[in-house]
Amino acid sequence: MSAKPSVLFVCVHNAGRSQMAAGWLTHLAGDRVEVRSAGSAPADQVNPAAVEAMKEVGIDITDQKPKILTFDAVEASDVCITMGCGDVCPVFPGKRYLDWKLDDPAGQGVEAVRPIRDEIKTRIEALLKELLP
Repeated sequence: MSAKPSVLFVCVHNAGRSQMAAGWLTHLAGDRVEVRSAGSAPADQVNPAAVEAMKEVGIDITDQKPKILTFDAVEASDVCITMGCGDVCPVFPGKRYLDWKLDDPAGQGVEAVRPIRDEIKTRIEALLKELLP
């Protein structure tokens, strides 16, 4: 593992869950962790309800764009966290893979996204305790 642990968040559209997770990790870890996110079938834009829900907790993800999942991104990451698309993530030996079962906020309003956002925060805090003891 490199001096700075790297985490890749993957969901299908890279528009909701993985973007919120990347936003939380960047916010909570600062520059101590390298953060990436990607999707197997990226959407055109980040889910506006996800952007709004994150804005409510003071995290701005408006500048993020959904990105396609690449082998390089997985290979360059220490931990790969999938969210409902585990089968699409290429598996490399020596990587740690986690699958977080989270509701898909696609097409839902900000009220439905808030509990997903808060669940992601809880999981990110637990992950940080492992990555940065």
